[in-house]
Amino acid sequence: MIEKIPFGRTGHSSSRVIFGAAALGGMKPERAIATLEMVFAAGLNHIDTAASYGESELRLAPWLKEHRKDVFLATKTGERTREAAWSQFNRSLERLEVDQVDLIQMHNLVKDDDWTTAMGKGGALEALVRAKEEGLVRFIGVTGHGTYVAAAHIRSLEEYPFDSVLCPYNFTMNQGGPYADDFEQLYEICRQRDVAMQTIKAVAARRWRDDDKEKRFSWYRPIRDEQMLERAVAYTLSRPGLFLNSTSDATLLPALMKAAENAPKEAPSNEQMRADTEALGIEPLFVRDQTDDVFN
Repeated sequence: MIEKIPFGRTGHSSSRVIFGAAALGGMKPERAIATLEMVFAAGLNHIDTAASYGESELRLAPWLKEHRKDVFLATKTGERTREAAWSQFNRSLERLEVDQVDLIQMHNLVKDDDWTTAMGKGGALEALVRAKEEGLVRFIGVTGHGTYVAAAHIRSLEEYPFDSVLCPYNFTMNQGGPYADDFEQLYEICRQRDVAMQTIKAVAARRWRDDDKEKRFSWYRPIRDEQMLERAVAYTLSRPGLFLNSTSDATLLPALMKAAENAPKEAPSNEQMRADTEALGIEPLFVRDQTDDVFN
């Protein structure tokens, strides 16, 4: 069974692999239910979706009718103003067919203008705080990607006591430079303040190229080699307190969950990780001021 640890100060013990429900976004209902049953049987008790993940919230709704009390349920809003965020959040409750979610997150809050709007007067944060006060959500978090996200999260945590953060973490992004430095600072702050720290892109290899022939189930090319995937998962889970959000490529879920269940406490050696990086041509998904967005 996959290890469970406290999800920050929420009082919930979450599986260290969090089901990234973006994987459900384009699925047919029958396959979505089968996928949810599979990850639940493996011990995953934390689901992370978003208003922008296609049909994900709708695919979750039938399964949640029987399992709502069994899982920690998180969704996200990408809106930046109070009115728009309030509307989108309530639409998520309707789509999920629930009265309350456990966590609402401001989605990809990184850029300065977005941050200023969302965190300021009339911003999205006011809507999420209202939702918490009204009992529609229990906790509030913030997410993001790119190489500026860790610094943005530090800024956000100085402004409001968020319960969780989410950002990229893998071997290539942890090899020095400003992002690695920012991540380490964020990691220490989260440990000190008992803020849950979710990570994404653990099994990312690189961005797709025009001559790649395989089918694409996520916006990046994942690691498919079983042993290399096991080491990539172990690299993240060997770090105390980190959660690993699963990839949107559902075909990798069985291998990823197996890797997590069998993950050693010690990280693979840097020599092993460098060898895998060279063998697969692994590259950072995000390079500062060059590829800081998902689609560029």
